[in-house]
Amino acid sequence: MISTIAVHGYRSLRELHVPLARITLVTGANGTGKSSLYRALRLLADCAGGQVIASLAREGGLPSTLWAGPEVIGKQVRSGEFEVEGTLRSAPVSLQLGFAADEFSYLIDLGIPIRSDSAFNLDPEIKRELVWAGPVQRPATTLVRRKGPLVELRDGRGWEPVHTELRTYESVLTEVIDPVRAPELVWVREQVRSWRFYDHFRTDAEAPARQAQIGTRTPVLHHDGRDLAAALQTIREIGDNRALHATIADAFPGSELTIRAEAGRFDLQLGAHGLLRPLGAAELSDGTLRYLLLVAALLSPRPPGLMVLNEPETSLHPDLLAPLARLIGQASRTTQIVVVSHSAMLISALQDEADSATVELVKDFGETGVVGLGPFDGPVWHWGSR
Repeated sequence: MISTIAVHGYRSLRELHVPLARITLVTGANGTGKSSLYRALRLLADCAGGQVIASLAREGGLPSTLWAGPEVIGKQVRSGEFEVEGTLRSAPVSLQLGFAADEFSYLIDLGIPIRSDSAFNLDPEIKRELVWAGPVQRPATTLVRRKGPLVELRDGRGWEPVHTELRTYESVLTEVIDPVRAPELVWVREQVRSWRFYDHFRTDAEAPARQAQIGTRTPVLHHDGRDLAAALQTIREIGDNRALHATIADAFPGSELTIRAEAGRFDLQLGAHGLLRPLGAAELSDGTLRYLLLVAALLSPRPPGLMVLNEPETSLHPDLLAPLARLIGQASRTTQIVVVSHSAMLISALQDEADSATVELVKDFGETGVVGLGPFDGPVWHWGSR
């Protein structure tokens, strides 16, 4: 299980170490950094797919995503004696992301590229990567280290170079594949690749989830929900059909979910007490359709290591929030879940679930922090040096 997410220098996240539980509820007022934390998690996931550089470029390049405030916010600035002023930096400009887990942990350090005549000057460079055993990085626990183009693995005798010309836009997670000498890299890569993010479910009239779709076995719901009917049928056939039935009954008492398959095309229907016929996906309310999408995501027969739900309460009727909390609690038995939410009702319901923790974000002098965590109260994390 992931115990810590660490971010340095990304947007309002100047120095943020967030402890994670089996269910972590991220909340806070508008503008406190919830979206930045969500994006930072997605950037970490992009490392395992070789997409982190492209993702940052789409955000305007490293200069557009870096922390815009001073390197250090002094006590006199916080007390109001002095104004915020820029100073000469004592450390290299960098954006650093990492996570700590019980088995292995990972850090990536991105910096501004050296000036050249390349047309790709918005692409940041990967300056450093580390993988270590356990949640706390020490010299003795470090197993993989990358500095610039050089990648070294620890063996029984010391450090062995395995790559001396790794390009600055390539990660060790995608380029160093050796399950014999570097099984920890395989573990980190596969764990991070399994992470799932759901925040852009479409429920408008033209949404793919409302249309009949060609169906194949679908153990993982697409991020936009286009294969909803096939995903629900897959749960019925190879997943937890009993949980699916109970979840529908919990949210929509007296209703029955059916999947109609004709000539390979799948369409869902929801019958309810008092109706002469079931309603097709095109007839469902936005909230009902969104809830069914969340059901398909959370009851996946192939549970991920981590699932992040961004504002899952959007367009849901308040009566559905308690059933949603129970559904998330059930899914957390096999998947670690992060919920980013504005809803006090959903957060309150989730706080009743076992092994849940609330992370409330707050912004001070433009910097995102966690309510109740001072400089020495958060989880142990060491960035080290380049």
